Amino acid sequence: MDIVDGCSLGPFPSIVLLPRINYFAVKVNARHILEANHVVADNPFSKRDSHTNGAILTYKILTLITWILSVVVSVYYTLHRPDDGHTRNRRIWEQNHMYPTAFTMNSVIASIYWVVLFILQGGYIGHLFSSNSDIVHASASVGSHFIFNNLFHFAFVMLFVRSHFHWAEVVLILNFINLSSLYFRHNTYPRFIHTPVASGPLAWTFVAIYWNGALMIPHPHHLVPRIFGNIFIWSILAYGLFFIVIYKDYTMGFSLSVLSAAIGVSQFLQQVIAFQWIFAFIIMALLFISTVVVAVPAWTGREISWRSAPADQERAPLLAE
Repeated sequence: MDIVDGCSLGPFPSIVLLPRINYFAVKVNARHILEANHVVADNPFSKRDSHTNGAILTYKILTLITWILSVVVSVYYTLHRPDDGHTRNRRIWEQNHMYPTAFTMNSVIASIYWVVLFILQGGYIGHLFSSNSDIVHASASVGSHFIFNNLFHFAFVMLFVRSHFHWAEVVLILNFINLSSLYFRHNTYPRFIHTPVASGPLAWTFVAIYWNGALMIPHPHHLVPRIFGNIFIWSILAYGLFFIVIYKDYTMGFSLSVLSAAIGVSQFLQQVIAFQWIFAFIIMALLFISTVVVAVPAWTGREISWRSAPADQERAPLLAE
């Protein structure tokens, strides 16, 4: 027979203890819920539409620091070689031209792409300091992915210029996963956020996987690798059309058309009698035309949407161009 506080409970102790057990269970669960909510509120990398002042401050600091790191390392290794003393250390575009592949890019076009992208990213960071709270919260919502993108880009450049192409490929794939997650979770955000944080870096990362991947292959200028290059380059068109048709994302289409042009110009200067530059220019033209077809109606306010309205309607004020 059970005894509680010196009293016998008789043959039905569970009936007497049930209210007390339920009380403690509710109390413990409530405490755990409060602790979990507190952790989420203090974690700047959690997914939510509103942010604490502490989380926004964290985003501002980490976003600015990692972006500066990304810009500095890109500019430095465009102009200088790593001084580690290894003979395989080269500047970014020296690596690009040292081993001609089916995805070798024109350094001028690719550099212009990155200069414009860095400028747009600087504008995005400026919106984190806006006096409009809606813009600040919208910018902060993609901040964690942008921070990781900057860190991955830094790691990629450091590995690429030192000819660690295999590890650089791993970093590119990880960043591709990061940016793809960002894109599909936040593709309805305004263009001043979407372009510099999502579509611009994602387009580059997709093409860079082929660009760097071709450098991993022994003798990439031989016939077999170039035949595979003739095949895989069409994935750029398929990838771009996917976003243009499904999401009406003309920023992705334009970004990929520019990068296709960078490949086409380089392949033409590298080998006139070849298919790769012809394919690259065809892809560039098709993506550019598709981009214009989607962009002009969007700019003139005559866009026809065949997608269902986003489920998260409470964010509608943030979606204005």
